[in-house]
Amino acid sequence: MSPSSLPDLQELERRYAIGTYARAPVQFVRGSGVRLWDSDGNEYLDFLAGISVLNVGHCHPRIVAAVRDQVGLLTHATNLFYTAPAMRLSQALSDSSLGGKVFLCNSGAEANEAAIKLARRARPGGKILVLQEAFHGRTYGALSATPQESKQAPFAPLVPGFEVLAKDPATLLAAVDEDTAAVLLEPIQGETGIHPLSDDLIRAAREACDRSGAALIFDEIQTGMGRTGTMWAYEQTPVVPDAMTSAKALGGGLPIGALITGPGLADVLQPGDHGSTFAGGPLVASAALEAVAICSDPGLLESVRALGERLSTGLAELPAVATVRGRGLMVGIDLREGVSATGLAQRALLEQRLVVNATGPATIRFEPPLIVSAPEIDEAVARLGALM
Repeated sequence: MSPSSLPDLQELERRYAIGTYARAPVQFVRGSGVRLWDSDGNEYLDFLAGISVLNVGHCHPRIVAAVRDQVGLLTHATNLFYTAPAMRLSQALSDSSLGGKVFLCNSGAEANEAAIKLARRARPGGKILVLQEAFHGRTYGALSATPQESKQAPFAPLVPGFEVLAKDPATLLAAVDEDTAAVLLEPIQGETGIHPLSDDLIRAAREACDRSGAALIFDEIQTGMGRTGTMWAYEQTPVVPDAMTSAKALGGGLPIGALITGPGLADVLQPGDHGSTFAGGPLVASAALEAVAICSDPGLLESVRALGERLSTGLAELPAVATVRGRGLMVGIDLREGVSATGLAQRALLEQRLVVNATGPATIRFEPPLIVSAPEIDEAVARLGALM
């Protein structure tokens, strides 16, 4: 297939692609580490990492080698048979986290769908409690757990049995009862602008679930795989969940998701309860095994914590920045009144070749690959500062 210019692709999109995305006018053709190159040869500093997908960076040599080795051997066999990469990945995920069992799937939304089914299988008919400003995905169960009017309203009626709670410990403690199947929460809410939940709220969730027998489920799709400076964000909270979901960075750039249980929920789902044609295929599972090994390296995690502090400190010194929050290399900023986050993110892309993401009218999200260096942190801050 011959290369296409950006106008060619825009015309193809206009004629043939369903218009669910508002794409920026850039065509990326190559990536390496923390850098991207467009079709005109311009180099960009990537501080979004595909929305926390490329924690290992673009085209990490170990991911590339794993995919090349596997693609010539076996790409698909279905889950009617055994393949070594899927079983070894399940072991690696369990050993790195909750110590239970793993269901592999293809995306974060699918992982959350599996978690919802797990909770309802354990407590049939039970309600699922979620928090204000949560985001858990766009498929129907996951969307029903995502209390954002703009995303839910066009697709009503949604799946019944979901209740939305204020982010308040007392409210949560009062809401969880024997009819609750699960409390589903993100330890750091990412899509709405990087908002860490308080330890008090997380403790209340654990206490309420222990008292009622409900499952506490953490959505670690964006926070996991080293993003916050530990392999999983729950390690920096005062609790351990009963189950958790992972995706995004799990595949090193390839699509995969996982539901990981603790021992207490390991055998709830039975043969035939759930499944997926492509889930845990040998190609993507081989890449994920390498991604897990890379992201769990103690030296890398220590670097994430140090560089996260450096990024937050640098951003806080910029004149248009009002507040900075986050953990590790998952950082959000709120801009001062009158500064448009969407406008600033677009100018950063087109004028400074810096890839970031506006998550709201005044909020910008930074999630660079975890392999970023201190000079690259400083370079990104300088590029953004040049626009203020």
